[in-house]
Amino acid sequence: MAEEHEAQFSRTQRLKAAVHYTVGSLCKEVADDKEIQFSKQAIAAITEITFRQCETFAKDLEMFARHAKRSTINMEDVKLLARRSNSLMAHISKYSEEIASNNLEQKDKKKKKPGSAGKEQRSSEAGTTMQDSEDASGV
Repeated sequence: MAEEHEAQFSRTQRLKAAVHYTVGSLCKEVADDKEIQFSKQAIAAITEITFRQCETFAKDLEMFARHAKRSTINMEDVKLLARRSNSLMAHISKYSEEIASNNLEQKDKKKKKPGSAGKEQRSSEAGTTMQDSEDASGV
């Protein structure tokens, strides 16, 4: 039990460190662009607020899915979470449409490929599908 608690604490500390690094990087970009400075205390406060907000978002998403009697959080849950912020809702809706469009393209590509070929072609197709997926996601 103590080991689990310690492992959870360690994961939380690593996540907080990653958030702190990201917040610091973003603050540096803004500072350079707007010719202002952020104190270390301000960056720490922004980090803490961001981390706590993410925890709240995670709990809310879990509750939305549970309320719908699902064990998987889906895009509709995320949209529900973002409903109070018009700009965030617009961004998430646009991103959701892009994902849906890419998924349809992937399904269409799979349907057009012949399925009765030997193992060699199937493994080749798997590589192509992975390549196409990476291309579609911009990675």
